[in-house]
Amino acid sequence: MKKWLAGWGNYPVIESNEESFVFTDQLDSLIAKDQPFIPRGNGRSYGDSSLGGRTISTLKYDKILSFDEGNGVFECQPGIMLSQVLEVIVPQGWFLPVTPGTKLITIGGAVGSNIHGKNHRRDGCFSRHIIDMDVKLSSNEVITCSAVENADLFEATCGGMGLTGLVVRVKFRLKKISTSYMKQKQIKAGDLHELLSLFDKYKDFRYAVAWIDCLKKGEHFGRSILTIGEHAVLNELNDKQKKNPFQLPANKKLTFPFNLPSWVLNTFTVKAFNFLYYTKKLKKEIDSVVLYDPFFYPLDAINNWNRMYGKNGFVQYQFVLPLEAKQGLVEILNRISDKGMGSFLTVLKVLGSKQESMISFCREGYTLALDFPLRKGVLEFLDELDEVVLKYGGRLYITKDARMKPGMLANYPELENFKNIIKKYNPDGKIRSAQSDRLLLTNIK
Repeated sequence: MKKWLAGWGNYPVIESNEESFVFTDQLDSLIAKDQPFIPRGNGRSYGDSSLGGRTISTLKYDKILSFDEGNGVFECQPGIMLSQVLEVIVPQGWFLPVTPGTKLITIGGAVGSNIHGKNHRRDGCFSRHIIDMDVKLSSNEVITCSAVENADLFEATCGGMGLTGLVVRVKFRLKKISTSYMKQKQIKAGDLHELLSLFDKYKDFRYAVAWIDCLKKGEHFGRSILTIGEHAVLNELNDKQKKNPFQLPANKKLTFPFNLPSWVLNTFTVKAFNFLYYTKKLKKEIDSVVLYDPFFYPLDAINNWNRMYGKNGFVQYQFVLPLEAKQGLVEILNRISDKGMGSFLTVLKVLGSKQESMISFCREGYTLALDFPLRKGVLEFLDELDEVVLKYGGRLYITKDARMKPGMLANYPELENFKNIIKKYNPDGKIRSAQSDRLLLTNIK
């Protein structure tokens, strides 16, 4: 069916023939067609990685295949969403090994982006927890792969944005929990230097993430709120919480009803929001015990929150710099502040492990994610930030990308190997996206 599709940033918007399937033989027929295609899950990648002239939606291919409740092993089809997985596993005392800031992505999308979360320093990316998976190639052949079996296909599929084939089955390990609650500590940092010191001080906590006021200059440049946490055990709950220690979050949501006018988001309103967000927490430290939803997925409480950026959409800009490149963080935040192009959602995490898969974004270092509404001069400004990222040996997150140029892939050390594996498993470039063509990943003669 022809429709206009976009990623979560609502930029770019592309006319696509979207097709879906429920049964394997239907998928066989779709793949057998001559036209190129790209797999698409719930469309929560921000840019054009799941966009193309023809998309194959996995959302109806969403069955649980097995759940070993004793050993915490989950097996499923790719279209099931993290939210659905959580509803099944949490009451049985298990949690996702890795989760991003939304539970509204599919398991197939989790593989294609090789997702990471607030616990990357401890637990790495999603690929680390996959036992094995099946990938259906453009030839309709299905290959089982893992870190030890057909490892080249496995490493290129994890983080490969669907370009090697369509993942049709995933088996992965879960994390054992004692309750569905999180023990949370929030700490105010007066500036960027204090924040980075706090990350080091609390490095033994499993989960850590910080919000940064990206427009603050002077003495309190980079003032922040660090949030750290652990899965709570039973004796850390209050009496009410103990009555149902595996309580699932209520399914109550607000809805953003329309696109905000573009003039609403400006330097003044972002500064005002940042001031209020930072100062509303009066204490230096706040300890609390909360359900997992507000800890991991605060924005999921608002349907269509992406509409706050207006009908033109927005781009999320996420990069990682090596640990020794702290000055790069300072330079980028200074440029953002000087330009007055602030972001409500400026999030910093520390990534702790080495390269985990062939094209995986994560590497040891600092990763900063920012949202920029689409307006005059933004794309040119991001080109300037690209130069800083490259200068300090960093790279951009392909899952969040909507506009970078092919040269920005230079700091992915396995890029050429990745391209060669795409040629091996997708030799005619039948599986391709608007992003892969733009980045010259599949536009190969």
